[in-house]
Amino acid sequence: MTGNVAQAIVEPADWEATLSGVYDALRPGGCLVFETRDPAYQAWGGWNRAASYSVIEIDGVGAVESWHEVTDMNGSLVSFRSTTVFASDGERLTSDSTLRFRERDEVQTDLVAHGYVIDDVRGAPDRPGREFVFFARRPG
Repeated sequence: MTGNVAQAIVEPADWEATLSGVYDALRPGGCLVFETRDPAYQAWGGWNRAASYSVIEIDGVGAVESWHEVTDMNGSLVSFRSTTVFASDGERLTSDSTLRFRERDEVQTDLVAHGYVIDDVRGAPDRPGREFVFFARRPG
């Protein structure tokens, strides 16, 4: 048996609406903190079966295999398929996803354009060099 899950791409208009909606929901002085992946790290380089394959044992379930594979690259968009296989019955689940990798300057420009003040941009302490953590706030 095979299961598939489709995931929609976040379009630029959706990103803009999200930034506006969060800004409107924040009270003056309210903070927005979020992480986004750093495209310079090129995480997708490890999204192939050989590099990402793993097997774990889950109590009551048995062995579960999983891996990721890039299926398409188009500018800042990277599409990939995640596969999970349950050894107990051979069930295979796949999930297709697309991530948009935004440069730090692009995210900062978008935040400022939506009225945010950027207080800091740091690396994620548990994933150094892989992500940006933005600290932004609604002024006032």
